[in-house]
Parts: sequence; structure tokens; C-alpha cells
Amino acid sequence: MSQTTASPKASHPRWLRLTHWLNALAVLVMVTSGWRIYNASPLYDFSFPNSITLGGWLAGALQWHFAAMWFLAINGLIYLAFNLFSGRLKRRFFPVSPKGVLHDLWAALRGKLGHADLNHYNQVQRFAYLFVMVDILLLVLSGLVLWKSVQFPLLRELLFGYEGARRVHFFAMALLVAFVAVHLVMVALVPKTLWAMIVGRKEQV
Repeated sequence: MSQTTASPKASHPRWLRLTHWLNALAVLVMVTSGWRIYNASPLYDFSFPNSITLGGWLAGALQWHFAAMWFLAINGLIYLAFNLFSGRLKRRFFPVSPKGVLHDLWAALRGKLGHADLNHYNQVQRFAYLFVMVDILLLVLSGLVLWKSVQFPLLRELLFGYEGARRVHFFAMALLVAFVAVHLVMVALVPKTLWAMIVGRKEQV
């Protein structure tokens, strides 16, 4: 009796890897050009070093920012659509609960959270990825108010006016940068996750 060999399945399919890296590029351009825009009219008593900003001057930064905005919005929608229609969003990111997040966070802090199966997201990862999706949505919505304030009066009021939208946009950006920083630290601690996101890792199913 012959034994059937299971076909390998990529832990990260091509569409996921492509949209992930395009999103990462768009976020990098938006954040660094946004810092240059912020420097032209700071909200708080500090500015970002020009060496880590993009655009050279305000008009150049705005051009980079708007270009990356459309890129992020379109690519983000493609990423979300694939996750929804493939069922991956439900499989990978749910269920998630405060108790489960705290349990897995405590395990991670003690170095007892396993990473053997890249197909499985622990609840800290699930919460973080869901959070960043919502955060990017908030960035886009507040950015629309800053870009076309008159055309989006209801959205402007929901975000406490133009100045309120500026602050929402700033803090959403700060949270996104914090997510990226933690994400990079975790990748450094578990480098095989980076390789899987570059080439995909084959799993037997």
C-alpha cells in the first residue's frame, strides 16, 4: 500500500509577502515625509532631524506623502480583501481576548512563548496586527481631513476639528512607529520569521 505524500504549503503566500513589503515601503515613505511636513509647522516643542526626513522641503515632502498615501491605501485594501475573502483574517487573527493577550504577553516576557509554528499567531501577535490595521485606517481618515478638510465636514467634526485631526494623525503615526520598532525587535529575536516573509516557508499539510 503506497503512502500518500502531503503537498507542501507556503506559510506566507506570495500575495501576502508582496503586499507586506509594499505596505512597509509605503509606511516608510509616509512617516519620513510626514516628519518633514511636521517640521514646517510643529505641534509640539520639538522637531525631527532633517537627516531622517524625506522630501528636502515642504512641497517635496507633500508630493512624497500624497504619492505614498495612495499607494498605501490601494495596497492596504488589496491586503485586506485577500485576508477577508481567503478566510485568513478569521483563521489567523481570531479569537483574541484581553485574558489571552495578557497570558501570552506574560509568557513572552519570561521567554516561554514558542515560535516553532509560523502558521500560528499567538494572541499578542493577533492583537498587534489587528491594532495596526485600525491604526492605519485612523491615519488615512485623519489624513483626509488634513488634505481635504472642507470636503469632509462630518469626518472633521468627528476628529474634533482640523487641529484635532492633526493631533490624531500625529499620535496614530507615533503608535505606528512604535509598532514597527517592536516588530523589528521581535524579528531580530526570531530571525526565521524574516526569512519566511521573504521567500515563504514550506509546511507539510
